[in-house]
Amino acid sequence: MLDNKKKIFILMPDGVSLRNFAYSQFCEHAIERNIEIVFWHHTPFELNQLELEELKLKKPKLHWLTNIFKNARKRIEISRFVKRHKDPIYNNYLFPLTYKGLKSSFKSLTTQLVVLLFNSESGLKKVRRNINLLEQKTTYFKSCKEALIIHKPDLVYCTSQRSVLAIAPLLAAKQLKIPTVTFIFSWDNLPKATLDVTADYYNVWSEHMKNELLHYHPFINEDQVKTTGTPQFEPHYRSVDYLSKSEFYSLYNLDSNKTYLCYSGDDVTTSPKDPLYLRDVALAIRELNKQGYNLKLIFRRCPVDFSDRYDPVISLFEDEIVPIAPKWSKLGSMWDTILPLKEDLQLLTNLALHTAGVINLGSSMVFDFAIHKKPCFYMNYNYFKNDNVPDQGVYVYDYVHFRSKPNNDVVIWLNNPKEIENKIKKIIKDQESVVFNANLWYQKINMGPQHLASQRIVSFIEEIIKTQN
Repeated sequence: MLDNKKKIFILMPDGVSLRNFAYSQFCEHAIERNIEIVFWHHTPFELNQLELEELKLKKPKLHWLTNIFKNARKRIEISRFVKRHKDPIYNNYLFPLTYKGLKSSFKSLTTQLVVLLFNSESGLKKVRRNINLLEQKTTYFKSCKEALIIHKPDLVYCTSQRSVLAIAPLLAAKQLKIPTVTFIFSWDNLPKATLDVTADYYNVWSEHMKNELLHYHPFINEDQVKTTGTPQFEPHYRSVDYLSKSEFYSLYNLDSNKTYLCYSGDDVTTSPKDPLYLRDVALAIRELNKQGYNLKLIFRRCPVDFSDRYDPVISLFEDEIVPIAPKWSKLGSMWDTILPLKEDLQLLTNLALHTAGVINLGSSMVFDFAIHKKPCFYMNYNYFKNDNVPDQGVYVYDYVHFRSKPNNDVVIWLNNPKEIENKIKKIIKDQESVVFNANLWYQKINMGPQHLASQRIVSFIEEIIKTQN
């Protein structure tokens, strides 16, 4: 514990980070160490409702050129990754530039020009430097600096590396010689060239992620990186949030005679034909029930997908599908204003606890369920021109982060709609080996003991503060 009380600004550039730092035990551990936590953010969520101290960022507006340089930086970095690794898969992480309208055309053409001028390792450094120079000219930077001078935090901790809105606050802190730390938000972020901010120190999920960070960004030194794990999965270890099976079934009007599987939906960009996958699984459930199985499907949609695209399938299979919506709040039109509620952590934990497994397209839900010794099914076929003719393979599994999995099967691969019925039947009888392998993958991705991630982050913060005194 620190002798004198210290103040930490938790810079939260997006609302998705709420679950890792506002809803976890992070704040409790900080208070135990004599650390005051102030959430420095611009989300529409009022954190004082959770009895958390907050300070709103004033008018977080980027320099008009920053996004152009940011997009160019990503494209240059991806081209460097392709060249270094001789691997074109990195190109799949890029979204095409748009030329709809004069404004979009200007931005896209300017982005292409910046890429042309700076497409080299040395050019990449210049682009990052230019982004910092641009942001230091903004009134946003000045207001961040003023807030830091007034409130005098001992450290600024950024909860995600993937937001350009975090650049100005971190630059202001550096200018005032306040130490900065950035948390790498997700397991798939680093190969995608999403390091939009730089800091004095970085917290990562695992040694695997540490090696990725150092590999992709040689300007970062090893002593700047600390492996802590992620608070993302901590709720699964809080038995106080566990509901009994009868409580869970009663709360959501589930049938106590049924065994439920969870279908976890994806966003429309990742899985544009996701309703067809849900249809195929529901058809398999219907056929299994004709054979005497008592199965049903809980459908959990992607939290940021409020579309009606699943409605026809849910209506057609109302005897097989029970929708249970994620507990997220839509406070605006943009994806980063759709925010998780604390209650959703308990819901997700109990879904993993009281269902027989999860089905989805390549998400990290495999880890949520592996913690509770439940298997994951990955959809592994595509619908293209014809919605009734599946094509083999899904390219997302070629992404770099999937290369971290063990050689043995960590999930049950659903390679064709015709396989679903038998594979569900088989996994109900024997799931031991695939669950064991999924946990090996999880242990590689997230440092153990996994329930102590928040404590390790607080310990690291304490360690940095002590070195400043």
